[in-house]
This record gives sequence, structure tokens and C-alpha cells, in this order.
Amino acid sequence: MRFRGIHPASVDEKGRIGIPARYRADIILESGGMVMLTIEPDGCLLLYPMHHWEELELKLSHLPDFDPATKAWQRLLIGHATEASLDKSGRILIPQPLREYAGLERQVVLLGQMNKFELWSQNLFATERERWLRNIRPSPDIIERH
Repeated sequence: MRFRGIHPASVDEKGRIGIPARYRADIILESGGMVMLTIEPDGCLLLYPMHHWEELELKLSHLPDFDPATKAWQRLLIGHATEASLDKSGRILIPQPLREYAGLERQVVLLGQMNKFELWSQNLFATERERWLRNIRPSPDIIERH
């Protein structure tokens, strides 16, 4: 399962968002409908299907505990990790502390990033996208090298 594209969504009055319909069956099949939400330093949330999250957790567990950068990432990713499950309508509940961190209000954007989604407030996403377009000009050969 690979997540791609920009998917606008709305946060309902209970703090839930709908997962794009085209990905729901795969999340149910591969992760039992379970996802993990956590914070990302750029101001968005990360949403991993549980099986991808478990792969990341395993990688983090093999990093040196005394490395300051490792500790910081573990504190951010693991320390803020919160499980969620898809309900019958394909929605997940985003806990209030995570909504506050990412400034999520009514309109949000799910940005597909292969094995995960980034979950942005619509306003911050628009601002950040403009910054990315202004500042980052990858060389066309970057894809060819990888």
C-alpha cells in the first residue's frame, strides 16, 4: 500500500476525520483498521497504518540510546504516538493534544507520503507548500541516482 496525493478532509465536531475511501480497505486488510498518529517537527501529524508503524518502531529500537538525535526522535515519535482505529464510516479520532499541536481546525489536508500520510492544517499546508516551492529545487537527476 502506497499513499499518494493531496486529500482535503474536514475535522468533525468530535475531532474525527475520514480516511480517503481508496485506502480504507487496505488499512483494514493490512493493519486491522488500526493506525498510529504522532507529531512531526514541521508542525504536522504523521498517520501510519499500524504495520508500517511497527516497522518504524523496530528501526528506532535498534538505534543507539545514548545518541542525542536518536533520543530526540524517540521522544517525539514514540512519546506522542497514539493509536486510532477506523470506525464503520472510515473515520479516525484525532486526540485533542495532537489536534492542538498541529493547529487542526475544520479544514485539513492528508498528504500521501508512500507508507504514511502527513496530516496538515489547510492553512499551514498552503504556507509550507509555498515555502517548499520557493526554496527547494531538486535536480532532475536526483531520481535517476536512486
